[in-house]
Amino acid sequence: MADITIFMQEAKNMVDFLIAEEGALVKAPALIERARTLAHTDAIWCDDYERMISGMLYNPYVTELADTRHRCRQLVKLYNDYFPDDSTKESLSKDRQGIMQDIFGSVGKFATLEPPFRVDYGCNISIGHFFYGNFNLTILDGALVTIGNCVWLGPSVTIAATTHSTNVNARRRPIGGTWGKGVTIGNDVWIGANAVIMHGVTIGNGVIIGANSVVTKDIPSFCIALGSPARVVKQLDAVPDVPAAKMQAILSGNIAKL
Repeated sequence: MADITIFMQEAKNMVDFLIAEEGALVKAPALIERARTLAHTDAIWCDDYERMISGMLYNPYVTELADTRHRCRQLVKLYNDYFPDDSTKESLSKDRQGIMQDIFGSVGKFATLEPPFRVDYGCNISIGHFFYGNFNLTILDGALVTIGNCVWLGPSVTIAATTHSTNVNARRRPIGGTWGKGVTIGNDVWIGANAVIMHGVTIGNGVIIGANSVVTKDIPSFCIALGSPARVVKQLDAVPDVPAAKMQAILSGNIAKL
């Protein structure tokens, strides 16, 4: 009996190692269904897209994925270069909102993104209300990236949901041993300049991430974390989410109620 227990534990350790090195082993129905609710995923949909969303090894060079990246780069260039001479701050904000809607899987109201920025697919990214992204934001969205309400990102933040195998032979293959794991950022999060958020990380509500930090593991709600790798250095007082009715009133234009 002891031998069987040891064998089962060793088998589990091997599976965990393979997942850590090469991504998930099977498709994830819940993640696939989540992706179906996002805008602009119809054109990218294929077997390799389902593998990508599920965190499995996938081929980034299949037509559907390559075409989507090309389309995304065209729209990102349009956004980054867009600044008409006759624009007002109101017209510029409105026009940028429209381009953001064409890029991202979903984007909330009163979202501001300073150019330039870079993303891979765009359609895998969900952004909440009252978002602010400072200059030089980079999101490698080879998996779902979910950003909550009232999130602030400092200059040159990187969110890397895409990664590669640590096996040299795997990286020598044409597809490069590519896989990803989703990133979730809660509500009321402030991420400092030059921070890097790695694949598979969940950051809770009300978190502050210090500048130049590298976040490799989950961060619980209402704390300050910093360093490389980032560690919790201070707990913060918990604050409840804005009630749905109050948020709706704010989104309707009565910002004074916040």
